[in-house]
Amino acid sequence: MTLQQSLAFAIIAGMMVLFVWGRLRYDLVAVLTLLVAIAAGIVPYDKAFSGFSDDIIIIIASALLVSSAVARSGVIERVLRRYGSHLTKTHTQVLALTGTVTLLSAFVKNIGALAMLMPVAFQLARRNNKPVSALLMPMSFGALLGGIVTLVGTSPNIIVSKVREDIVGTPFGMFDFTPVGAGIAIAGLIFLAFGWRLLPRGRKGSASIEAAFNIEGYTTEAAIPADSPIVGKTVSALEEAGENEVEVITLLRGRDRRHDPNGNTVLKADDIVILQGEPTALERIVGLEKLKLTRDDTSHALDSPTDEIGVMEAVVTAGSELIDRTPVQARLHERYDVNLLAVSRAGRRITQRLRSVRLRAGDVIVLQGNLTTMPETLGALHVLPLAERDVGIGRGRRSLLPLIVLGAAMLLVAFHVIPVAIAFFGAAVLMLLVRALTLREAYDSIEAPILVMLGALIPVSDALRTTGGTDLIAGWLAAVATHLPPLGTLALIMVAAMAVTPFLNNAATVLVVAPIAASFAKSLGYNPDPFLMAVAIGAACDFLTPIGHQCNTLVMGPGGYRFGDYWRLGLPLSVIVVMVGVPLIALVWPFAAR
Repeated sequence: MTLQQSLAFAIIAGMMVLFVWGRLRYDLVAVLTLLVAIAAGIVPYDKAFSGFSDDIIIIIASALLVSSAVARSGVIERVLRRYGSHLTKTHTQVLALTGTVTLLSAFVKNIGALAMLMPVAFQLARRNNKPVSALLMPMSFGALLGGIVTLVGTSPNIIVSKVREDIVGTPFGMFDFTPVGAGIAIAGLIFLAFGWRLLPRGRKGSASIEAAFNIEGYTTEAAIPADSPIVGKTVSALEEAGENEVEVITLLRGRDRRHDPNGNTVLKADDIVILQGEPTALERIVGLEKLKLTRDDTSHALDSPTDEIGVMEAVVTAGSELIDRTPVQARLHERYDVNLLAVSRAGRRITQRLRSVRLRAGDVIVLQGNLTTMPETLGALHVLPLAERDVGIGRGRRSLLPLIVLGAAMLLVAFHVIPVAIAFFGAAVLMLLVRALTLREAYDSIEAPILVMLGALIPVSDALRTTGGTDLIAGWLAAVATHLPPLGTLALIMVAAMAVTPFLNNAATVLVVAPIAASFAKSLGYNPDPFLMAVAIGAACDFLTPIGHQCNTLVMGPGGYRFGDYWRLGLPLSVIVVMVGVPLIALVWPFAAR
């Protein structure tokens, strides 16, 4: 072993120790590793920042942005809610939610697919008085399984594709992962439909920031336009569309005012309804039924998200000039350029139109306006802003456009019209042009720490190869594998990737292990493709801990899980992945060298 190889191994080992230690965040560990590698001389100065110009960074950033736009569209949520009333048993809920997350994760970032359906899981669990812990972990594991079905489903696939391009000259295609990934996903889904019983029962998740506020239902006012799907349907249908979490307090039709309208009353175009419910429920029903919130400013531009316009919550203080005045009397729009979208008043229902509501001290209000000047406006009004929450009232939703853009990008890549980086970069730009996301939301959706980690570790991983370290490890593995059949060697690589991922991060695992696997295959005279596939699947299927993948971390608090709960469901699932995945890889990707 040369000095350069020893330094490379020592730096990689130190990086893994820091990852496991957990005191430093993973992106800081990555940049520190890069700096040490440069100082040690194993990464040349002119290659130090080459990782940040790699196509992988563009693909992953674009995929995150596109996934966020699809999640905010509300289309998937609307379809699933339509059939939610039929999901009353835990096993059917697990199958439906996990199956949907698995399918979506093949086409959007798996954490995005999980995030868009978690609210549905909470509602189903609450409606049926069942613990949400039975749903969230299977959904997280389903998201990981779905990610291995296509090239863009998860970061390891994208990185492995790049490694293959460096080795054999061509990357993996969009659906090269599908025969193996789909088979594993189906087997895993079948197990999860029954295996959820291995999870602890009755755990309560952590309280959300919304629960800490304990704000009673907001009251908002919305008009029913002619193109709303609720036109011609009843008041009860509107409340059911809101999962019965939204109540129609008053119906206004011309000069006719009906308090607590009969559920059989048919809604017509241009009706005005005063609604009461939680912010998320109000935002959902306004978006899905294409209602128009009433505002002093009638500009249609505010119906679509923009970079400057947003909403903030605030409490009316005892010294506010809004006390005992209506929004019209206070001239909120004329004087302050803000619109009152909703009001919450403890202990009382508000039945009149918002413009006629006399505000009181302690009222919680939702104001819409320019976010850059909003803090000054709140100060001038003597109202106190609440801690930041994701309040969606007044935020417009695009329905089919994000799905159409995503589908077009997928087709262009599938038929090799343009490279995947260009396709998803173009899709991300189109999402912004059609205002499926604002620039502010787009930047929030891009996980900068992940991109920094990848950009820093790419040259470090390449240094392991250029110093001959990967060939050295491959030789050691080859010596172990001489007594194993080809399937055994493939299983060895997959299990190795699985074992490293919980401690290293799946993207970092691929950057380190994939070159080793390719050299390993070469030393045995095998085709590198099946071994690269094994690395991708092993790195993507981290079911044993909450720290190896963001999906597992995301559900830990809400599901009330402990660190040791993951292996209960994750260990048998990992065994299934190896038992199903290894033969499938061997069947689809022959061992014979090209």
